[in-house]
Amino acid sequence: MSVISNLEVFAERRRRFMDAIGPGALAIMPSAPVAMRSGDVEFVYRQDNDFHYLTGFAEPEAVAILAPGEPHEFILMVRPRDRERETWTGRRAGLEGAVAGYGANQAFAIEELDAVLRRHLDKVDRVYYPLSVNERMNARVLELMRYAQSMRPRLGTGPHTLLDPRELIHEARLHKRPEELAAMRAAIAISAEAHRQAMARARGGMMEWEVEALVDYTFRSRGAAGPSYPSIIASGPNAATLHYINNDRRMQAGELLLIDAGCEYDFYASDVTRTFPVGAAFAPLQRDLYQIVLDAQLQAIESIRPGIKFDDPHETAVRILVEGMCRVGLLKVPAEDALKSGAWRRFYMHRTSHWLGMDVHDVGLYRVGGESRTLEPGMVLTVEPGLYIAPNDETAPEEFRGIGIRIEDDVLVTPAGCEVMTAAVPKTVAEIEALTTAAAA
Repeated sequence: MSVISNLEVFAERRRRFMDAIGPGALAIMPSAPVAMRSGDVEFVYRQDNDFHYLTGFAEPEAVAILAPGEPHEFILMVRPRDRERETWTGRRAGLEGAVAGYGANQAFAIEELDAVLRRHLDKVDRVYYPLSVNERMNARVLELMRYAQSMRPRLGTGPHTLLDPRELIHEARLHKRPEELAAMRAAIAISAEAHRQAMARARGGMMEWEVEALVDYTFRSRGAAGPSYPSIIASGPNAATLHYINNDRRMQAGELLLIDAGCEYDFYASDVTRTFPVGAAFAPLQRDLYQIVLDAQLQAIESIRPGIKFDDPHETAVRILVEGMCRVGLLKVPAEDALKSGAWRRFYMHRTSHWLGMDVHDVGLYRVGGESRTLEPGMVLTVEPGLYIAPNDETAPEEFRGIGIRIEDDVLVTPAGCEVMTAAVPKTVAEIEALTTAAAA
């Protein structure tokens, strides 16, 4: 399913990008390469986000050529139709489909890439190309670039500069437009249902992977492409490992379960974390620590509005976390001393936010001119404070050891402040216990 299918959306994105690079430039944007899983088995193909952002084209072995000011500004190099290969791997758009279905001014077989690029490189002085993990394509483009440069003394034209297009594209991706927010809302709605299902059905004796299967089933059965990152289903002491993905422990009733899971819908990600007791109400210490994290998150979210710095919600969350850790005895020094010394980093070792969009850790600069950048309407960021006390951390009181808590929401900066896009996922103690205790009953 797709909420971004209008050719005009992609045409408008290309227009903005070509206006930015200007006449006399040529952009060469490759698709993602096919990745091998093992032997002759490929991973399920996933298009490069920058390529898809500009073209909407989801097939491999493709290159987009953007030449602002030329009669044919948008050229797609694609795999031609091939009945035999399509019998095995599915229908291709082919040359005609690239024009009719994706708005290309011209389309050529990918095998003709060198010849097509040579014709265009002679006319430009700047080339935009993202050097990336596709080493074969990197070498191919650089070889063509060198050849064009060697001809420049004779022709009087040709490229003299190689530039990276990604910062221009990434700044555009950072500011979400209505169609992008629609895709993100679809992903978030599905993820919200998955988290509610997990809260209601997780119980002692189940394996973590059973909950992961429930989450993944909800994603796929509601039309998502699947998880937007490996789901974290971390019970008991596993929750103190930030990126735990083994998901192979048997859960115990009453212990905390941290689920960090979001789905991808129409190339856009959601990213949600909730922590809750398995089939039970919170124990007193669990509730105290959970409320500290929740208070930190709520106040960090409350601070978000246009004009503040990206770092401001993090600084707000850290202060609330430190005050809470000192209050319950996890830190044994006054809050101001802990803030100055950084002692809190033993139990909270990551940042509070990251950008969210097509990538779960989305693109866009966090610092501009050496300073934390200013938030603007249309930006989407996560807010995800946490506390993590390792099972073997002898500096912590014994009753705290092996507890991990994180609460994460996806937040849109609006002209008037912010919108918690994931508000439908329960997170107050009362909301969570209404689901977890019902499961036990």
